[in-house]
Amino acid sequence: MSAEPVATGQSGDLPADRFLDREEGWLRFNQRVLELAEDAQIPLLERTRFLAIFSGNLDEFFMVRVAGLKRRLATGVAVTSATRHHPGEVLQRVSDASRELMQRQARCLHDSVAPALADTGIRIVRWDELGADERTRMQTLFHSSVYPLLTPFAVDPAHPFPYISGRSLNLAVTVRDPRTGRTMFARVKMPSALPRFIDLGGDRFVPTEDVVAGHLPVLFEGMEVMEHHAFRVTRNADLEVDEDEADDLVQALENELRRRRFGPLVRLEVERTISEDVLDILRRELGAEEREVYRVPGPLDLAGLDQIADLPRPELRFPPVAPAEPPALAQDGFFDAVRSGELLIHHPYESFTTTTERFLALAAADPEVVAVKQTLYRTSGDSPIVESLIEAARAGKEVVVLVEIKARFDEQNNIRWARKLEEAGCHVVYGVVGLKTHCKLALVVRRDDDGVLRRYCHVGTGNYNPGTARVYEDFGLLSAEPQVGEDLSDLFNHLTGFSRKSEYRRLMVAPTGLREGLLRSIRREMAGHAHGAPARIRIKVNSLVDEEIVDALYEASRAGVPVDLWVRGSCVLRPGLEGVSETIRVRSILGRFLEHSRIFVFENGGQPQVWIGSADLMPRNLDRRVEALIRIEDPAQRARLVELMDLAMADGTASWRMASDGTWDRATRDGAGERLLEPQSALRSDRRLRSVADG
Repeated sequence: MSAEPVATGQSGDLPADRFLDREEGWLRFNQRVLELAEDAQIPLLERTRFLAIFSGNLDEFFMVRVAGLKRRLATGVAVTSATRHHPGEVLQRVSDASRELMQRQARCLHDSVAPALADTGIRIVRWDELGADERTRMQTLFHSSVYPLLTPFAVDPAHPFPYISGRSLNLAVTVRDPRTGRTMFARVKMPSALPRFIDLGGDRFVPTEDVVAGHLPVLFEGMEVMEHHAFRVTRNADLEVDEDEADDLVQALENELRRRRFGPLVRLEVERTISEDVLDILRRELGAEEREVYRVPGPLDLAGLDQIADLPRPELRFPPVAPAEPPALAQDGFFDAVRSGELLIHHPYESFTTTTERFLALAAADPEVVAVKQTLYRTSGDSPIVESLIEAARAGKEVVVLVEIKARFDEQNNIRWARKLEEAGCHVVYGVVGLKTHCKLALVVRRDDDGVLRRYCHVGTGNYNPGTARVYEDFGLLSAEPQVGEDLSDLFNHLTGFSRKSEYRRLMVAPTGLREGLLRSIRREMAGHAHGAPARIRIKVNSLVDEEIVDALYEASRAGVPVDLWVRGSCVLRPGLEGVSETIRVRSILGRFLEHSRIFVFENGGQPQVWIGSADLMPRNLDRRVEALIRIEDPAQRARLVELMDLAMADGTASWRMASDGTWDRATRDGAGERLLEPQSALRSDRRLRSVADG
């Protein structure tokens, strides 16, 4: 490989082009989601849901990543990235790639998923395809349930172009006054109170905008409707709150949330059939550049396909999963079981309800429990976790809850929970100034029957969210070990008070010690390999974009250390580069469950050191968030996690394999045409793999 070296400290002789673009890497991840929607072997309604997930993911990508690139250009902070690509160049590349993916999604829907749905009796139809009886029913529905919610906005000298809120679905309408012959423009917004698709009955659905469009003469009575076209705007949704200057962080964040609706435009989606005249009006009034306009076959806003994917057609879904309960919890009292040995729980293969959720519910109800401390980053709308914390406070227990109100897109929800917790008597803390608190921790202090005040702990890789726990793959460790209790007490004291503690017993905590701890572990593997000891690095994360960690992994590979990386999303490391990363393999697994856990395994001379926790390998996680990894001590649990990593990386396992140019190849069959092992299916069917607490 010919590449120009670049001086970067210890990595001075590594090639300059050793990093891939983070944004392009994320788009390749979303392409893998789209490939699941295209896979005819996956149940039909699940394919429909993957189309919806793809759309929601792409919305967020534009709202955050593309918005960030545009902001850097607009503010003049347009420095080149580690890839040496100017933000303007990256913006053009992601625009082109996004456009191609959106067209591919439309083809998947129209040429594959929609016809297959129709074969099962589920149809998404447009207004022109409705029968006379259906149109009559829609007319009744329109007047009773739609018309009262609509407000058409005319555009003329007395009516300026209305503000178009982010992610709203709209109709651009031109009407002609038959008396004067004058043609005018108007906008009609689809009310958020309406479903994305109107149910016609008999598993037939019509897009809501079609029903509105079919009744435009009612909205513009006496006018001649000339044309109408659907359009949608995506806006910058990043929040900027100066925590040092904000007297009331909650109030400042609420004000910023209100401003989020008015962020700069980053994408204008229009149906492919839109006329140039109407598109010119939208471009001019919205200030959209040509590359910000995306023409796609309708309907727009395919994230609304979730409504179709939720249909009660079990034969078109993945078969149901009955999560296992760890044997120790089934046999003993909960606190007795945790006290007798640490329990490693693997969700959703093992029940969240009977483990984590039950842990906090029992803590609330148990009269021997005197205190509960908890971090909340994201939780569900009807969270039993929050209800348990409220019950504990009302029972007179000391309850401290750190609610991260800056969790992106969950800010309003978390503010609501925080106020509800405060009203119940909980001590609510909003995190550490300048940092997001992303670690997943719960600490219960209980006076046991031996008279000892004992700490029971939970450290997880995923949020305390019962809803996502059914579809997110995560691990949690339940422990009553004194060292873990002392670590969590110290960390909570840091979060709620003033502390500069950086060294812990079984935790590695960001931003004070996690980066250096991981680098130290990588260097130890290099040293061990140099002395002939067993050496290997295995890492599972959602994203790998931190340049210092990537360079350390390159150095380990050049030293001969095998490196296995299981990355769900964006990866800027290039595997398989001659003389740079020849010992590095990168895999990705997507499927029924969202791979969300973070696992770090260092061979450590044949005595593997294994960590799980909340941190991805991104600068924000290592430097700008409070994250926690916990070291797994039980040999059987360590072996189980090593086995899981090896399963994911095995040649006989179905996965996406990353090439050195950043492309991903999906492997589903071996050379003989036999299907490769699906790891999530293996975990669902093998109870021994699910019962990780029995060793």
